[in-house]
Amino acid sequence: MIKESLAIKQLDQKIKAFKKTEFFVFPGGWINTVRVSLGMSLAQMGKKMKMTAQGVRELENREVNGSISLKNLDKAAQALGLKLNYGFYNPGKNLEEMINCSARGAAEKIVMRTHRTMDLEDQANSKSRLKRAIKEKTIELVDKKAKSIWD
Repeated sequence: MIKESLAIKQLDQKIKAFKKTEFFVFPGGWINTVRVSLGMSLAQMGKKMKMTAQGVRELENREVNGSISLKNLDKAAQALGLKLNYGFYNPGKNLEEMINCSARGAAEKIVMRTHRTMDLEDQANSKSRLKRAIKEKTIELVDKKAKSIWD
């Protein structure tokens, strides 16, 4: 568990660093914008990528409409003398907070389902007991790495 917790913290640090990167998309796409800014023709870029000028134009169009593959985007970046930077970030919580929040939601469902059954049998728990049960169930789900927290 300590090893997994460390891995989550390390991944969070990488995500946090990536989050600081400003996300920006040019209306004509990165490939076209950089290529034109460098003064490189479609044919010149095509030669670097071992494809036709029309193939480069198709790549530029696929980037704009969101259907370009990462492999082709990386090849285009290399042909332009650049590197592709790809990653995920969460604008809100870190990974540990996401796990705990999802586990708490799952714990609430489990505890409240039991509570409703007990309530029907006139055996309802107090609010403080429910809070404690939810907290304990949350910890249990996190410790077990229960996949059910994502359902």
